[in-house]
Amino acid sequence: MNGLIYFLIMLILPLIAEIYVKVVFKKYSKVANARGITTEQVVRQILDSNGLYNTKIGFNEGNLSDCYDPRTDQVNLSRSTSGKTSVAAIGVAAHECGHACQHAEKYLPIVVRSAIVPVTNICSRFWYLVFLIGVLLSNMTIGTNLIFASVIMFAAVVVFQIVTLPAELDASRRAMKTLESQGILEAEELPMARKVLTAAALTYVAGLVVSIMQLLRLLGLSRRR
Repeated sequence: MNGLIYFLIMLILPLIAEIYVKVVFKKYSKVANARGITTEQVVRQILDSNGLYNTKIGFNEGNLSDCYDPRTDQVNLSRSTSGKTSVAAIGVAAHECGHACQHAEKYLPIVVRSAIVPVTNICSRFWYLVFLIGVLLSNMTIGTNLIFASVIMFAAVVVFQIVTLPAELDASRRAMKTLESQGILEAEELPMARKVLTAAALTYVAGLVVSIMQLLRLLGLSRRR
């Protein structure tokens, strides 16, 4: 596969996934849940039902920036979901509650992901700089070593994404199970929430595919040095 095709795939695939999740979320953000409950109410209900009474509910700036922050033990809702009653917003909020439950249960992928976050943050910020310096010094032994080091650093980023994917899928699975078992959403609303969560999961899949392609590309370049 030549460089141009690699570049196009790595550019277009994440873009398509990002557009798709926004389109799906927008579609089902227009559908209010039959019970008329807000995302905050849903989050509190799910957390309390899992014994997470001390886990707080917060707010994040931006759209679809919802997350669970284990440092503060807080589920943060974004402008897209906070105070909303839509099926889409409730699906996303329930997903973040899934992450809170994972941390409380010490779910293995979450434990591993949390453990490698500091290293991954460094690698994701500096691997490209190390690679560029290696290319500039490619006529020297140190240049070859730096290129190899950059490949290892980027591989660490890929490992992080590999660990993240099952954590995200499990959080969505937990969300759907809870939304159904606790009667938060009606039967006809559940498929809508599932579509939103599936679209969100595809962004992680696309990101992982692109990163693996990039890693293979780096490996190919390093072998030519």
